[in-house]
Amino acid sequence: MISIRQRKGVKTTEVSEDYAAQEANVKLENKLPSGCTTRRLWKLLSFIVGGTIALCIGLLTSVYLATLHENDLWFSNIKEVEREISFRTECGLYYSYYKQMLQAPTLMQGFHGLIYDNKTESMRTINLLQRMNIYQEVFLSILYRVLPIQKYLEPVYFYIYTLFGLQAIYVTALYITSWLLSGTWLSGLLAAFWYVTNRIDTTRVEFTIPLRENWALPFFAIQIAAITYFLRPNLQPLSERLTLLAIFISTFLFSLTWQFNQFMMLMQALVLFTLDSLDMLPAVKATWLYGIQMTGLLLVCILQFFNSMILGSLLISFNLSVLIARKLQKNLKTGSFLNRLGKLLLHLFAVLCLTLFLNNIIKKLLNLKSDEHIFKFLKAKFGFGATRDFDANLYLCEEAFGLLPFNTFGRLSDTLLFYAYIFVLSITVMAALAVAFHNLSDSARQQSTGQMGKCTIILKPETAYNLIHTILFGFLALSTMRMKYLWTSHMCVFASFGLCSPEIWELLLKSIHLYNPKRICIMRYSVPILILLYLCYKFWPGMMDELSELREFYDPDTVELMDWINSHTPRKAVFAGSMQLLAGVKLCTGRTLTNHPHYEDNSLRERTKAVYQIYAKRSPEDVHALLRSFGTDYVILEDSICYERRHQRGCRLRDLLDIANGHMMDGPGENDPDLKLAGHPRFCEEIKRNLPPYTAYFTRVFQNKTFHVYKLLRNKSPQEERGRVTDSWPSTKPEHAARGPGSLPHRSQQPCEYLIPRQSPSVLQADQAAPRVPSLLCARCPCQTALCQFSLL
Repeated sequence: MISIRQRKGVKTTEVSEDYAAQEANVKLENKLPSGCTTRRLWKLLSFIVGGTIALCIGLLTSVYLATLHENDLWFSNIKEVEREISFRTECGLYYSYYKQMLQAPTLMQGFHGLIYDNKTESMRTINLLQRMNIYQEVFLSILYRVLPIQKYLEPVYFYIYTLFGLQAIYVTALYITSWLLSGTWLSGLLAAFWYVTNRIDTTRVEFTIPLRENWALPFFAIQIAAITYFLRPNLQPLSERLTLLAIFISTFLFSLTWQFNQFMMLMQALVLFTLDSLDMLPAVKATWLYGIQMTGLLLVCILQFFNSMILGSLLISFNLSVLIARKLQKNLKTGSFLNRLGKLLLHLFAVLCLTLFLNNIIKKLLNLKSDEHIFKFLKAKFGFGATRDFDANLYLCEEAFGLLPFNTFGRLSDTLLFYAYIFVLSITVMAALAVAFHNLSDSARQQSTGQMGKCTIILKPETAYNLIHTILFGFLALSTMRMKYLWTSHMCVFASFGLCSPEIWELLLKSIHLYNPKRICIMRYSVPILILLYLCYKFWPGMMDELSELREFYDPDTVELMDWINSHTPRKAVFAGSMQLLAGVKLCTGRTLTNHPHYEDNSLRERTKAVYQIYAKRSPEDVHALLRSFGTDYVILEDSICYERRHQRGCRLRDLLDIANGHMMDGPGENDPDLKLAGHPRFCEEIKRNLPPYTAYFTRVFQNKTFHVYKLLRNKSPQEERGRVTDSWPSTKPEHAARGPGSLPHRSQQPCEYLIPRQSPSVLQADQAAPRVPSLLCARCPCQTALCQFSLL
């Protein structure tokens, strides 16, 4: 059980965050002196002030998130095994490779261990650098070895501080994007404020630190900022080349650090395709961006030893199809409105068909099945037929892969973000529709310089790009809650840009016949300043209270399990169990696993389904044979899965297994007519009765209130095995459990983090006699974000 407790008698250091540095740029632009030198000096001063604020706000956000992480877990005070357990599910799996590289005698041995790994999946040797995106762990481990910091900074702190440092880059990139779009750094300041005040919906880095998206999204934000600048008209050749280099580097790093980069960049490619088809950006620049996407992805493919999932990605097929279709369909942007519209629809149909054709050919040639579970999930999610596929249902039953909850908009509205976003989105969508109609209506007029200039003033290419970007990622977030972090951060950028943009206010004031240049300047500065004052007034006290709330990580059952495994099992023992638990076993003990949460491999998915038969209605002979086929020595059963109540009937793991096996589900409720009664009781329940059919194959060697560990018998009789193993069973709990005599309630029904008040060391002994009682579940608990089973991202 994991708990967090309040530390008494300890005063926190107040974190002072001064955001009052925006005074230098509040003066109206039309009040500037007419001298060219004075204007340049003013622009330079504004750039220096805005850049300084960008760096400061990024660093303050990083410190703020790091402080929350420390306050939630008391990370500096807990034991190393507790720190490692706090990296839940695949987070722990990724961190284990950083730890493995540091423990290797030499770098070459460390690389060899990753390329020829036989401990992540038993009875298989896999190339981890090919299978997973862990080059960042390799890079950090090399840095830690090379830099003279070993005496001053522990490896785990070097790791987490790097991630929190990337958050500073992330916020700074959002700030710069908004600044580039609006022309004033006040817009960037508002975007950063909205990002922080909406932290629950914009990031989850403080409790899922090693997650791949926390590495990738900062580079994604840099890429968006660079694309925004690149799409500006009349760039100098040197500026254009440097911007293309920045786009390429950020695209490459984004692709290298996240296995699902291809799907995010496919959305970007759709944005470019839409704008290019509607003449909202130059075709040459769109071609450059298509090429950079493919080049960056293919370079990552080479570094990942020609990962077939990358070669078979929809992104590469789509980009190739667009370029081929553009060559085949000449004169695409000429003719009348109806002629252009017909050509556009034909072009869209040709690109779609060619994309599907190329993708199917590539997947058949490579025999690629790594990502088929994603398409099964999407097919079932959007109503293209019900499915009994175990993998698809595993995703469908997680709340994080459902629709975006309606209360999200309530939280976003509290900060005025959602209202501002809808306001800006409405105006820009109307402008985009007008520009699109104008571009399609008369190609001859569109080619004239005057008309083209007029359209660019109405909706600039960089604005059009960010508009379509936010719309597509908005649909993605609405359909799948887990993707909201891609949308909400850009929502902060887009809303703040609109409130500070002279073009937006000009369109609005002209539409209501109140246009005046002075009114535009007044509105673009006064509205964001008022919102900033409102945010400070409403949310500053809550942020200070949050920083003063101290808790502690507390999970004695899992610590006891890991300590037992370390001290009572062979180093080469193979463990089977749930994906999320085995990732922790790999990190804390280094034992070999049968399965793990990195789900992007077809054979691993089949293996996981086979291992999960321990929670199905199967005979002990069948379960033993399945586990032994993977070389299993020990199997870990969790009451929290066997007696799960977190999901409704039909979505519990045992129900998914019953349906996949053709068995009727437990409990009251309807079953499909073709489902049959199982011939055996549920394995995870029946094995605890120690009946002869089960003791002939399994012997219990460890148990506590949460976990039951069984050793698989092979040659010796059950009595001999039971007598040998029982002698090694620890009689007392590890040191961690001695912190307090009170025991937490049975955790079998909810494998989740509990929060209890943290105690300071000075009062810890005096409070030993008082039993700890857990309080309510933490709102940021991993179980509340569907990390208990696995992580798609």
